[in-house]
Amino acid sequence: MPDSRLLPGPATALTEAPASLTADAPPDDMRRRFLQAASAGGLLAGLPGWATAQGTTNWPTRSVRLVVPFAPGGSSEIVARATALELTKTLGQTVYVENKPGGSGNIAMSEVARAEDQHTLVLGHIGTLAVNPYMYDKLPYDPIKDFKPITLLAKVPSLYVVHPDLPVRNLKEFIALVKSKPGRLSYGSAGNGSAGHLAMEYLKMVADLFILHVPYRGTGPQLTDLLAGRLEAASVGAPAIMQFIKAGKLRCIATGSKERLPQLPDVPTVAEQGFPGFEMTQWYGLCAPANLAPAAAEKLAAESAKAIKSGSSRERLSHDAAEAVGNTPAQFAAFIAQEQQRWKAVVHRAKIRPD
Repeated sequence: MPDSRLLPGPATALTEAPASLTADAPPDDMRRRFLQAASAGGLLAGLPGWATAQGTTNWPTRSVRLVVPFAPGGSSEIVARATALELTKTLGQTVYVENKPGGSGNIAMSEVARAEDQHTLVLGHIGTLAVNPYMYDKLPYDPIKDFKPITLLAKVPSLYVVHPDLPVRNLKEFIALVKSKPGRLSYGSAGNGSAGHLAMEYLKMVADLFILHVPYRGTGPQLTDLLAGRLEAASVGAPAIMQFIKAGKLRCIATGSKERLPQLPDVPTVAEQGFPGFEMTQWYGLCAPANLAPAAAEKLAAESAKAIKSGSSRERLSHDAAEAVGNTPAQFAAFIAQEQQRWKAVVHRAKIRPD
């Protein structure tokens, strides 16, 4: 019988050796069967490394929290919920979405970077991963060292929209109106460094426009004022505003996509309207804290890519003009590095700073 002093927990946890552990059994076989019996009785739960190894193999062992660094109502939530719904089916545990806005996404990113529960993820974004590193002098997280890229989930074309009362039907007329009233018109965004902010600053830069920026704490609050006519214009991800465009509550004057969208065949791209090569696409990817066990990260990468490319997810995203991607961690990491270089120049030239 094993010495009770070597076992974790009370010595009464195992008072007799199982009958199968006889003295004449081979040492290796005896050890193997003892571990099986002890594991079944819960005796190994306290041994160093045992729980971690088992948790990795069986990950996830409980509900998974997917943090979205923005307020409800935007493209980020649509992508996150589509992903969470499918992952819940394949992982065998509930994956739930938690919105945690503020600080241009920095609050949520820094919290997840420090998470050690192995069951917290975050929705990475063009702003938090590619823009904030150049907009802030010091970040409370490192987008490369603190996170493991899992997969690029979706690309979302930015749509340039105006309130229907604004007397413009296309981008050319909008530019002419803004130039006739420099500094007197305003556009809204989900906050400094948000995709909508970048999209409008990018347009302002190429078209030489002077229009005031009004930052909000998320897409939802911004849309409330835009729909009410308290803002003249905005650039918003397609999923969040497609319903309002189709209902005539907003007018789309251009798309930031390379080609016209099947959902809006009559709306020309920015490139078509005098700015060749112009493209503005938001993107969202799944990231985990850097301490997520390798086996768990591999499993999550495979399942999340599968989830976003499933028929139901594609249909859900396509309805809102979003493109499902689902690539490998290495491909996502390379994409982030490429986007960082792209937006570094825009941030510096437009002098985009925090609130």
